[in-house]
Amino acid sequence: MHGKGMEMWGVYEPFHIMLNEYRVADIVITPHARSRFADRMNKEDGMDVDIGAWIWQCVKQNRVRPYSQSEYNAYLIDNDTSVVVEFKELEGVTTLSGHPLYVMVVVTFLGNISVTPQLRDLRGYFSWLHHSRRMKQMKKRRRRR
Repeated sequence: MHGKGMEMWGVYEPFHIMLNEYRVADIVITPHARSRFADRMNKEDGMDVDIGAWIWQCVKQNRVRPYSQSEYNAYLIDNDTSVVVEFKELEGVTTLSGHPLYVMVVVTFLGNISVTPQLRDLRGYFSWLHHSRRMKQMKKRRRRR
C-alpha cells in the first residue's frame, strides 16, 4: 500500500498513516481473515470489494477506532465491524524523522455488532467461545470411551 502512485507523475500518497501510536505503512490480510470476511461480511452487507483496499481507505479516513478493551487488539470499523489486528514492525524501514513503520496484520473479522450483539462485550464473548469449545471436546471424549 505504501508508496502507491497516483495519476500525476511524481505524486505519491503519504508513506504511512497514523493509527493510534502506530505508523501503518502496509496492511496484510491473513487467509483466516479472508474466509471470515467472506462468511460473515459479504453475505450481510453485499460487499464485494478488495479487503485490503477497503481497510486502507477506512484507516485513511479515520473510520477505524480502537475497541474499548485494551487486552485484545480489537478495532471497530464504522463503529460496527469488529476486527482483530496485530502490528509488526517493518525491519530497516523508518520515516524521515526516524520513527519505525508498522505492518497492520488483520487476524480475523469478528463480525458486525449490529448483527451479533454478543460482540459488545469482548471478554464475555471470548470466554463463551472458550467454554463452548471445551464442552464440545468433553462430549467427544465421552463418546469415544
